[in-house]
Amino acid sequence: MHKTSATLLIIDDDDVVRASLAAYLEDSGFKVLQANNGLQGLEVFQQEHPDLMICDLRMPQVDGLELIRRINALGIEVPVIVVSGAGVMNDAVEALRLGAADYLIKPLEDLAVLEHSVNRALDRYRLRQENQRYRDKLEAANRELQASLHLLQEDQNAGRQVQMNMLPVTPWQVDDLTFAHQIIPSLYLSGDFVDYFRIDERRIAFYLADVSGHGASSAFVTVLLKFMTTRLLYEWRRGGGLPEFKPSDVLGHINRGLINCKLGKHVTMLGGVIDQDSGTLTYSVGGHLPLPVLFENGQARYLEGRGLPVGLFEEAEYNDLVMALPESFSLTLLSDGILDLLPGDTLKDKELVLPQLLSQAGGTLSGLRQVLGLANLGEMPDDIALLVLSRNLA
Repeated sequence: MHKTSATLLIIDDDDVVRASLAAYLEDSGFKVLQANNGLQGLEVFQQEHPDLMICDLRMPQVDGLELIRRINALGIEVPVIVVSGAGVMNDAVEALRLGAADYLIKPLEDLAVLEHSVNRALDRYRLRQENQRYRDKLEAANRELQASLHLLQEDQNAGRQVQMNMLPVTPWQVDDLTFAHQIIPSLYLSGDFVDYFRIDERRIAFYLADVSGHGASSAFVTVLLKFMTTRLLYEWRRGGGLPEFKPSDVLGHINRGLINCKLGKHVTMLGGVIDQDSGTLTYSVGGHLPLPVLFENGQARYLEGRGLPVGLFEEAEYNDLVMALPESFSLTLLSDGILDLLPGDTLKDKELVLPQLLSQAGGTLSGLRQVLGLANLGEMPDDIALLVLSRNLA
């Protein structure tokens, strides 16, 4: 039989009924306290702090409704099940209005009904407590975030410095791989962000994120993204490297975090993990366009992939795609701001042109800067982010 650590308090002036309920619930694994009137029940409640209370409605001195009122006045939340032989609708309504978890009518021909009501009330109470703890943690996290955002708002210069300090060094050489990036904000602060870092001795992670909107409000979310990924990596390492550090899991983690923070922002993302031992790339797409462009043997092509934006849909699920990396290649990730620079009347036209331009650029960031004229840009309607990782390019 399943045992529970919950403590119940039964308050009833009918000794036979009270003893019968107590015996049954003790056999079901509960610890049961008893009181034969409302005043005594209140004393036991304040001394023992039971997890749930079962009380009769009609009792001398202090009846069940008054007892519930007094407990509510103490500011202590506890599930209460009223068991009464009165069967008066007004009493039932009033008990439930005062917060009673259930109202059962004597005689209870099947005490399993009472046990079911007790378990259901305890489960609901525990769920409320867990939800409250979660909300408290979330509110604390939001307060911390709001404090960070306020500091950035006080000084745009400091905000830009913070954002620049969060970006990885460029270029970054790790064994035979080279990572390089450039971010061009449409305003003083950018809603685009890139990062790359070692996961362990054999794997390297990277991502490009494009936060909805522009300017300070979007830039603040990049701070949160950096915090989320850094904290996730820390927790993963503390857990001994389990479960596997997969791009789809990272996107799912960020999706839940952004939704819970209720910032009104979503992100399109591309995230990948390179396994240097196996020579493979595992990547996941979170509603991002354009897709990554692979350059090899003088030709450029889009990688496949699709997925929902991050931070927009609670039910969003993300998939991992795996591919073998060529001996010589470059992989270019771009935010959608780059599309404003491309010729063509439609999105399809612009997407057709992009691989051609990357081929002309030789698959390098410097070549792409020259082909797109990034050094001579005027005012831009959107942020632009470029991330190029390469190996053994001539």
